Amino acid sequence: MADFLGMMKQAAQLQSKMQEMQAELDRIEVEGTSGGGMVAVKLTAKGELKGVKIDDSLVKPEEKEILEDLLVAAHADARRKADDVMQDMMKSLTGGLSLPPGLKLF
Repeated sequence: MADFLGMMKQAAQLQSKMQEMQAELDRIEVEGTSGGGMVAVKLTAKGELKGVKIDDSLVKPEEKEILEDLLVAAHADARRKADDVMQDMMKSLTGGLSLPPGLKLF
């Protein structure tokens, strides 16, 4: 019975830490770039798009398709960085707790 109570206490602590981490992920921002920095996209670590910057030299009607492709690439770069931040935070949060492989807590 003591083991069960200990597990419940650990679960409650983990839940509290997860809530804190979710709030922190909303505050952390990452920036992805493409086209040698001509296009930049800013996301929160949770993946919410916060901003887009486009170099003035790209705003030409005949280059619309290139600009669209660069935006997609910049978003993908920022998303990968946001995922890396989230994974690092999860590793530090669950460091002492063994979780089954593939278990997602959020």
